[in-house]
Amino acid sequence: MNLHDLFSIITSRRQADPAHSYTARLLAQGEDEILKKIGEEAVEVILAAKSQGDQRLIEESADLLYHLLVLLSARGLNLNVIEDELGRRHRPQP
Repeated sequence: MNLHDLFSIITSRRQADPAHSYTARLLAQGEDEILKKIGEEAVEVILAAKSQGDQRLIEESADLLYHLLVLLSARGLNLNVIEDELGRRHRPQP
């Protein structure tokens, strides 16, 4: 699954029942809860990178990316703004 597909799923879950969707529940809990999860996942990425092996790093990185996408969706942003910013930063130097 690519990040655009995942983002589409996250966006569609905004309308889902929070009792049946973790994404809908997280969105309903608000930005502070999303930010808390991003912080937790960032720490878990660091711990995995330091001592838990590549597979654990992959798993925790996926969790972190997912929660970042939830935050973007909650803010009404999308991946295109991130891609545009990355492109702006990496233009060839004259």
